[in-house]
Amino acid sequence: MYSQHPSSGLPDDPYRGAGGPPLPQEANPSWMGQVQPEYYRAAPGHQGQPLAGMVPPHAQGTVLQASRARSGLLGLSVAGGVLAFLSLFLVVPFLLSNTGAAGFLIGFLASLVPLAVVLTAVHIIDRWEPEPKRLLFFAFTWGAAVSVAVTLLIQPFFVIAFQFTDQPDLQTYMATVQAPIVEEFAKSLGLLILLLAARRQFDGPVDGVVFAFTIAGGFAFTENILYFGRAIAESASPASGLAQVFFLRGVMSPFAHAIFTGTTGLIMGFAARRWHTGASIGAFVIGLLPAMFLHNRWNSMGQGFLLDYIVVQVPIFVLAVAGIIFLRVAEKRLTRQRLLEYSAAGWFTPAEVQLLATHGGRRTALAWAAGAGRKQQMKQLLKAATQLANTRQRILSGRDVPLNQAEERLQLQRILALRESVAA
Repeated sequence: MYSQHPSSGLPDDPYRGAGGPPLPQEANPSWMGQVQPEYYRAAPGHQGQPLAGMVPPHAQGTVLQASRARSGLLGLSVAGGVLAFLSLFLVVPFLLSNTGAAGFLIGFLASLVPLAVVLTAVHIIDRWEPEPKRLLFFAFTWGAAVSVAVTLLIQPFFVIAFQFTDQPDLQTYMATVQAPIVEEFAKSLGLLILLLAARRQFDGPVDGVVFAFTIAGGFAFTENILYFGRAIAESASPASGLAQVFFLRGVMSPFAHAIFTGTTGLIMGFAARRWHTGASIGAFVIGLLPAMFLHNRWNSMGQGFLLDYIVVQVPIFVLAVAGIIFLRVAEKRLTRQRLLEYSAAGWFTPAEVQLLATHGGRRTALAWAAGAGRKQQMKQLLKAATQLANTRQRILSGRDVPLNQAEERLQLQRILALRESVAA
């Protein structure tokens, strides 16, 4: 790999004047990354000059801001950790009072199985452009502790506000009305915080699904401890009771909460494409509606559970899988197009873009790097190239343009360094 100079002339550079070239037809390779003509900017040209000297004067002050934005991730994860720790003082006593010590311990261990299934799915979905581990930590702890605490604090108001003639009516109401409303609000509140506080890492619908699945996986983990532990504590035959509940929740529906909250994450992810505070809050409110509806439909299944499960829930799961695959394909196409624009400006050869922005190319690049003892450097280069493509997409979407232009320059510097380490 080496720096490639443009074949003729200096490419259009967005820093050299107001107003850019017309929007190229290939700038919109998929519906997921549509660019409006007024936001389009050609990629900055590379002629071999030291990159530090190419940073435009008006962007100099934003370089420091870009570095400060990274430190915000640490602050968010620390704040989330503290909030999760405080939530445990409410959540753990609640679990222990319903399960007992033995039920809590066994329920905790059994809940690790469906949690592992959900987190494995998150890893697969997130593999193309991995999210920062600090944000995934925030998402999981929010789901496992904070959203559960919020649910416990809000749900008594539903009991107080409505009167019922008998206990079965109350239980039906709590399952089909209170649970969908309160639980989805509590889980999705974490998504809203991520979108508002870490918007530079919340790039689109795939990220929304990843964060939503992680939050929902954490919530289901804690809820499973309750259900599994209570099956042990209240059943005349603890082993049989646990096996029944585990089959229903751990085998038949490990992704139930993920799919509910995933619809909210999907809608908020589309809003993240053109970030705006009002649009983010609006997407949060709108995204709650399908999540609450799906949650209500799941909890409303009664005597005809098996038929509803086969006819309704299984197709919903299949549709969710197909939708995620479709999103990932669109994400890869978008990455490839953005890197091709940097190739036209002289940063990569077209062959290098194939290696960096296609699944088969990445496998080939990693296999070669492993044989040369540089697999770790290649992984870093692949990750940096994907981040660069996402930064360009944010610029072309009109999101925090000066800040992202400064970040773009820093990323281009880093990519040159990584390419040298790979080719050394």
